Amino acid sequence: MRPGTNVTLKGLRLLLNEWDPIGVADEVPDEYDCMLAPVLKRLRAGADEAELGEFLRHHVEDHFGLTPLPSATEAAAARVVSWWTAAGSAHDTGSV
Repeated sequence: MRPGTNVTLKGLRLLLNEWDPIGVADEVPDEYDCMLAPVLKRLRAGADEAELGEFLRHHVEDHFGLTPLPSATEAAAARVVSWWTAAGSAHDTGSV
């Protein structure tokens, strides 16, 4: 893994843990690591908030068996896309 990837993963993990759609991030800080690579792949491919929000909603439903609040999922997607955009050229373009 390249050094920039590690920083990116930490930042994304923090955002997913802040969203915490199933309410366990305080006890299990790596619970959402299953979303890291798919989210980064989508971001690198230019996913917008709607596409990312749809992925997050489906993942929580399919993987965790819960139905997240649409507004919370949309807000999480917006935060992730905003974080990604703000970091701009600092992103590693390699694969995770």
